[in-house]
Amino acid sequence: MALSDTPIMGMLTHKMDWLTQRQRVIGQNIANADTPGYRAHDIEGIDFKRSVHRQQGQLQLAVTDPAHMTSPKGDMTFREARERTPYEVSPTGNRVVLEEQMMKMSQTAGDYEFATNLYRKYSSLYRMALGRGGGG
Repeated sequence: MALSDTPIMGMLTHKMDWLTQRQRVIGQNIANADTPGYRAHDIEGIDFKRSVHRQQGQLQLAVTDPAHMTSPKGDMTFREARERTPYEVSPTGNRVVLEEQMMKMSQTAGDYEFATNLYRKYSSLYRMALGRGGGG
């Protein structure tokens, strides 16, 4: 079994993919802050319960009998979140509030750094457990 096949690493990878996509969407919002009629976008948050269920479904067991069933694969797409009413709309109809977008970007960057550190620590623990060094 590869390290990326473990549930915790799979969930961290999924979270990092979500954070990357969110950072891309926020960057598009900031780039269109002066576009008339543009509304800010965001993506739905990750549901932890659904993420755990998907990771449990990713472990593939050996099929030793034709009557055995295989596990279904999880969905890796992210949906756009519903737009909430912005507290500020420009005269041109633009609904991007730069302060709000910068706060989201900062939070997303911090969450990504946290997930990266967790990934690094779990990788180190697995290497130590396998006797291949680690520690750090």
